[in-house]
Amino acid sequence: MRILFIGLIATFVSEAAFAQDHDHHPTQSVTTEESSNRSSGLRECSEMEVWDYSHSMCMPLAMAGMPMQMAMLHYNSFFVQTFAEGPRGRNEFSIPNMFMADVGSSIGDHHYLNLELMGTFERWTFPEDGYPELLQIGEENARHKPYVDAQHPHSSPIMGLTLSDTITLGNRPDHAKLWFAPRGQSTDGPIPFMHRPTSMVNPDAPLGHHIGQDLGHIASTVLGSSIRFGETTIEASIFNGTEPEPTKVDLPVGNPNSSSARLTQEFSKHLYAMSSAAYVKSPEPHEPELDHIWRYSASVYYDRTLDSGWALHNAFIWGLVNFYDDISALNSFNEEISIVRKNQNIWSRIEYLQRTPGELQIPARNSEPRWVTAATFGYTHRTTSWDFGYLGVGASVTKNILPSEFHSTYSGDPLTVKIFLQANGSTMWNTTASD
Repeated sequence: MRILFIGLIATFVSEAAFAQDHDHHPTQSVTTEESSNRSSGLRECSEMEVWDYSHSMCMPLAMAGMPMQMAMLHYNSFFVQTFAEGPRGRNEFSIPNMFMADVGSSIGDHHYLNLELMGTFERWTFPEDGYPELLQIGEENARHKPYVDAQHPHSSPIMGLTLSDTITLGNRPDHAKLWFAPRGQSTDGPIPFMHRPTSMVNPDAPLGHHIGQDLGHIASTVLGSSIRFGETTIEASIFNGTEPEPTKVDLPVGNPNSSSARLTQEFSKHLYAMSSAAYVKSPEPHEPELDHIWRYSASVYYDRTLDSGWALHNAFIWGLVNFYDDISALNSFNEEISIVRKNQNIWSRIEYLQRTPGELQIPARNSEPRWVTAATFGYTHRTTSWDFGYLGVGASVTKNILPSEFHSTYSGDPLTVKIFLQANGSTMWNTTASD
């Protein structure tokens, strides 16, 4: 099977910077603009940082004789009005949003302890039937009605809570990391969509969210470890496989009954790849008959600053899940390419994936999965900037291409238009001191 994806995407990635000289420094505030000027989202970290692939950002790394403390806040919110064709389309207002707060301190010459909170208010900012998105599925609402043609809210207000210890090993960037998360990332899937430079400008979650791609970013009771030597990073974790219920305000801790592993290989300054596998026990809280599933993923990332001044980002993602919805295998492909310069953001996401009639509640003669396509093109213009962020105005158009068996339900190949405001930014406060 050959798939050709052509897309243009733009994003603005806010990376925080640390002071780099070895004299004593008072507490400093690093703004979004200063941070963007330094790295442009292209994995350029200071000597006191290391690139964290799973978050797609620089994170602190302890150095001998240089105690440091850090606090960071990042936010990304969309105010979206949706206009969708067909009997399944909805015209509604929603606010997808997330925030991330970090506090950390070095301990001695080799350890950096960090407490990270990932949060969202989507339980209260999404319509009762979910954020409108044709062909999207996954989870149930408070009335135990499956979300269909809608994205579920993420666990609110706590989407993740992680305590980690990053341990310096020999020469930078070699390091190990240990972490515990009542709710956080298991070591499978690509970079979660809310952290990917190619996806942060798009208010929609990928349709492959539940097909081997992003489910691991809100796992329960995670015990994880990773080690990086040179250009290779190996990660492993155990966790509780039952997915959180998005309409509940809770933070349950369960017995680890699932496991995952991920390999990341950097081939050059501009190119790296990930692959992962996960065994997940009892994933659905309301489907006890589903004993377990397997999730697999592979992804490739490319970034470069062009001579014209545009920053290019590309992500290609494949995901697969076994035994979900009584199907032996479901596949998803996602191609994202982004181009950004100054205030201009041109962006796109093109997906090709399998959906069963049962998942979309479509009567059919058999339950075999069908291939569907969603092609999204959009533009965001940054209109207002401040010290710690910016406000953008944007719009997107999505064209769904469906098999003939789905045409009567959706009235052909429907079109969706979205207009939105985006508020995005970050700031960091840090202190460093030399002996």
